[in-house]
Amino acid sequence: MRSFTYERAKSPAGAAAIVARTPGAKFLAGGTNLLDLMKLEIETPTHLVDLQDLGLDRVEKTPEGGLRIGAFVTNTTLAADDRVRRGYGVLTRAIVAGASGQLRNKATTAGNLLQRTRCPYFYDPNQPCNKREPGSGCAAIGGYSRQLGVIGTSDACIATHPGDMAVAMRVLDAAIETVKPDGQTRAIPIADFHRLWGTTPQVETTLQPGELITAITLPPPLDGRHFYRKVRDRASYAFALVSVAAVIRKDGTGRVAFGGVAPRPWRVEAADVLLPQGAKAAATRAFAGARPTADNAFKLPLAERALASVLAEAKA
Repeated sequence: MRSFTYERAKSPAGAAAIVARTPGAKFLAGGTNLLDLMKLEIETPTHLVDLQDLGLDRVEKTPEGGLRIGAFVTNTTLAADDRVRRGYGVLTRAIVAGASGQLRNKATTAGNLLQRTRCPYFYDPNQPCNKREPGSGCAAIGGYSRQLGVIGTSDACIATHPGDMAVAMRVLDAAIETVKPDGQTRAIPIADFHRLWGTTPQVETTLQPGELITAITLPPPLDGRHFYRKVRDRASYAFALVSVAAVIRKDGTGRVAFGGVAPRPWRVEAADVLLPQGAKAAATRAFAGARPTADNAFKLPLAERALASVLAEAKA
């Protein structure tokens, strides 16, 4: 790990301003992803701005009947919150399906949204990777790609967003609250937060330089049964090959989002409309235009079957 300097931020806007004006600076929250990348010298920040003193660690009701989740709320705290368990079951299920208990005790809500891909070529400095070194190429294209993306990818990158929580947030239509270095705030719909790779896979979100996530807001709870189905190579501590977050009502209508298949949580609202017609119709619409590799083409029927199991359970 290379040398770096460190300081604790005194306010959200102050933290944003420090990172914006300091070349190579990064925010430090739980550190469960960043510190690993620093040890491998994939991330080499020159200055870390610690956010733990900013008071962004509360879950509060909103006037509209939803929840406002501070950026520093840990995964464990969020999943265990009674209001989340009762009204946003898909979110609790998704969080508990991710990582280990020890990591969930430290990982933060904002950090979870910002975690970087687990593509093996991104983690191997000896391999070309446009995400790690723009313009160097993508070793995953033509390489081993079993765990990588089947839709929303590009000729520059086929990596996926690795998270579980974000998939549930997408089906719930969460919004990400931020503060910019000049103190201005905004709310970004989660549908617009994660970018498709295009020709610039190193740019992963729509955050501007120095912009800091302060909270995530959820609208009022959705009526229906909440599901999170995660298909992976082993029963725990593994990233999804395919995951399905869904809220299904008694009449068969609802919402669905997929994880493990794209650069961002994958939801196509036109597929939601087809849920009463069954998993095949909804999955076919959701994955229209997919570009799987020979290694990961199995993800398409797997996603359909995972959704079918959710719909069958919803009817039971």
